[in-house]
Amino acid sequence: MFPVSPIPATEPPRDCPLCPRLVAYRHACQTEFPSWWNAPVQAFGDPDAWLAIVGLAPGKHGANRTGRPFTGDASGPLLYDTLAKFGLTQGEYASKVDDGLALEGAIIINAVKCLPPENKPTPEEARTCRQFLDTQLKALPNVRVVVALGQIAHQSIVKVMGGRLPKAKFGHLNEHRMPSGHLLIDSYHCSRYNQNTGRLTPEMFEAVFARAVTLR
Repeated sequence: MFPVSPIPATEPPRDCPLCPRLVAYRHACQTEFPSWWNAPVQAFGDPDAWLAIVGLAPGKHGANRTGRPFTGDASGPLLYDTLAKFGLTQGEYASKVDDGLALEGAIIINAVKCLPPENKPTPEEARTCRQFLDTQLKALPNVRVVVALGQIAHQSIVKVMGGRLPKAKFGHLNEHRMPSGHLLIDSYHCSRYNQNTGRLTPEMFEAVFARAVTLR
């Protein structure tokens, strides 16, 4: 069982050929783990959302395996538990796609749709995939607030929303009013590394969404 995108017309094909390095890595994963999703990871959440959360890219044992953003690895519990605290979920997160979890008022989209080696897309891969981020944001007319998880997601969404990076510097809890009319809030990514090193604490992460809720 794999999830279905809430905005399916905006998704790349399962065999998207645009980034040769990512295609090669996808094929290697398909050979090694044939029962996994192993394809561009689709959006997850409410198509009528007021809040869009922009992640970096699928994790190998998380979204690349399960097909749902932030599901199956260490980043998921912090993200979904935080969304639940602010009334943005229905059901409970259980680290699998058939757990019944749904988002209410929020949607998650990735800056890079396919799994990159070592979780590090190249700048060219991020640029190539930006067309899908652009299309997906435009398909979400009720989104007013965007949370970017990490600097790569920040850079991609700033460019999609017509901003200029020198005027919109990344920093945890930084806010940017974008030419598109959206309000962007930055957050450190909820990765295992950031959690384990203390770069991002649950309290810091909650502060991002507490601010977002006040701006909806």
